[in-house]
Amino acid sequence: MDAMPNHSHGFSPVPGVERCGKLSLSTKNKVCLGITILGVVLVVTAVVVRVLWPQAPKHKEWKGMGSTPHFSEIVLGRCYTYTQVLRPELRHKDCQKIRKAFMNAFLSKDPCGSTEQDYQPLMELTNQSVPCHKTVLWSKSSELAHQYTGNLRDMFTLEDTLLGYIADGLTWCGDESSSEMNYESCPHWKEDCRTNTLSVFWNTVSKRFAENACGVVQVVLNGSISNTFDKNSHSCSSPSINDLKLILNRRNITFTCQDDYWPIKLLQCVKSPEHALCSSAA
Repeated sequence: MDAMPNHSHGFSPVPGVERCGKLSLSTKNKVCLGITILGVVLVVTAVVVRVLWPQAPKHKEWKGMGSTPHFSEIVLGRCYTYTQVLRPELRHKDCQKIRKAFMNAFLSKDPCGSTEQDYQPLMELTNQSVPCHKTVLWSKSSELAHQYTGNLRDMFTLEDTLLGYIADGLTWCGDESSSEMNYESCPHWKEDCRTNTLSVFWNTVSKRFAENACGVVQVVLNGSISNTFDKNSHSCSSPSINDLKLILNRRNITFTCQDDYWPIKLLQCVKSPEHALCSSAA
């Protein structure tokens, strides 16, 4: 007697099509029909879901780098670090509301159509008073200016304030056709548009920071580069610094300039003690 094919245990290559196990005829037909209908329903359901489930819209491509990964989490973490550790006098600030206001300022909006009004709710939530005589402005001298305020904790650059600290070094933008951030690219201020989310933000907060300054305001400029103040400049006696002095005098702002300001020079010498200007005879 020939051996039976190895089709035991009631299985077949396509369940519900060739055989359905050792059941009575009527029961088998019902089970087979049920399995077959179920398979059809699953296929139809998969097709319907694929049709009804919309694909995420593709973000527009820009020339600048995309949003910083984990942007929302970084904003929240920096807010808590600043208000709970660095400046506990601001512990009453609501970091959850600050994060939400920051995200609302640019999500689902044209990244080349940003305005100052977009950031007003955020600026109100992060409002912070800097004591008179404690403001430090800088241009093209970021590292040195922050070394200076880092050693004198009662001095403030914009990045030493709550909002500046939160946003420093980050990139962000959204898209008017999506509620998500664009992590692929964001508008470049030169090649795409000047009214982008990043440029408008820093222009807005810088303007507020400067307008709120009172008393003596220190400005750290790099006199070793060719465009310290929009023109060639290498010292306090240079034409461009004189232009700055004239502008401030017209606004009744007293102006003094000091080459190699000693506290700044000291920081530079700590970093590069071998430099000729750092010798005892310099």
